[in-house]
Amino acid sequence: MNTPQAIRGTQDIFGAEAEAFAHVVETFERVRKLYRFRRVEMPVFEKTEVFSRSIGETTDVVSKEMYSFEDRGGESLTLRPEFTAGICRAFLTNGWQQHAPLKVATHGPLFRYERPQKGRYRQFHQLDAEILGAGEPQADVELLCLADQLLKELGIADGVTLMLNTLGDAASRDAWRAALIEYFFGVKGELSEDSQDRLERNPLRILDSKDPRDRAFVADAPKIDDFLSGEAQDFFGKVTSGLDAAGVAWTRAPALVRGLDYYRHTAFEFVTDRLGAQGTVLGGGRYDGLMESLGGPHTPAVGWAAGIERLAMLVGGVSRDLRVAVVAAGPDDEAVARAVCSALRRNGFGCEESLRSPHRKDFDRARSKSEAIVVVTRHSDFTSTDAIANIQLKPIAPKDEAMIALRTEMLRALKSVFLVIPFEMHGNEAVTLEWNLYAQC
Repeated sequence: MNTPQAIRGTQDIFGAEAEAFAHVVETFERVRKLYRFRRVEMPVFEKTEVFSRSIGETTDVVSKEMYSFEDRGGESLTLRPEFTAGICRAFLTNGWQQHAPLKVATHGPLFRYERPQKGRYRQFHQLDAEILGAGEPQADVELLCLADQLLKELGIADGVTLMLNTLGDAASRDAWRAALIEYFFGVKGELSEDSQDRLERNPLRILDSKDPRDRAFVADAPKIDDFLSGEAQDFFGKVTSGLDAAGVAWTRAPALVRGLDYYRHTAFEFVTDRLGAQGTVLGGGRYDGLMESLGGPHTPAVGWAAGIERLAMLVGGVSRDLRVAVVAAGPDDEAVARAVCSALRRNGFGCEESLRSPHRKDFDRARSKSEAIVVVTRHSDFTSTDAIANIQLKPIAPKDEAMIALRTEMLRALKSVFLVIPFEMHGNEAVTLEWNLYAQC
């Protein structure tokens, strides 16, 4: 019988990749709490209309990439291709308007049927942050500061650039759109087939086309700055000055667009050249008209999403803080070794215990993964008959300040369970520390 294989475009995440993935999520959770973004959990599937009405029937996501199916009740459902539409649906149906301006964050799997490539999968994972019910530029700045701090705390900010643009208010965008249609109509026959199709439906998307036939005309296309109203100029100025005040570096990108009509004002992407042609690691913008497409009242909002897999690729190797490995000297020592391990874990030590009979390979594995090895021997192996066990701390590296701190922390942890009588240090390069453990009275 053949073993079923993984579905194309999915991934089994393990080892160093899984640790980097977890590190991205843990860092996001820590940083979003600093900014007081509330955690939300969203359904993995929604009614198809949630996405078709918000993302747009004519977009590639809706027309080509969504995983839609009919349930047993005959209703069309779709695995979520993004977070924003579902969050907006929840905002309207659950009465979250009472909390506006509402700052929320989430992460999890999303699904799109697209060609798999480096860092892109058909089941992929994203971080997401949104501010709902805030029309002020300060909300845009807050979100961008959150994104910037996340990248810095992940240690990947070097080589990542914040590309920033404005799409103006509704009047500015409409005037710009009309000018783009008129301009591109003049060269319609020389555009790519996709751009000819987009010309009347979604002309702004021509500006970010990668097709050389389109790029030849994009440079001379009308610029949004020529159509910005005074209000739109003021809004963008407050965003950029807010970023400057917060110390967030940015670069103007006049060709950066969002094709759907409900996008307004700020659009942004954090990009890198370390992931090939698809260099965007985080992107978003202001979508003041999205709630209305779902039947709700006008509600300004802004948000961003970031691919966890792509961030994890930039993060690379991650230490998981395995401080010590506990190894029983023999089969009779395993129960006490387990007690030692439990005491260390309850006091915050990353600690690994051997799950099989003691073997030389256990020492070798422990040496490669941890700062020190704790060898546990039962009382019968030495003279102090009142002792429960003897433990030896074998540092991997020579004595230094970090090892002295490790010894002090270990003693504190062990004393929460045992009466500990330390032996003196001995040796030079390979410093060995020993304690006898007694039952507490």
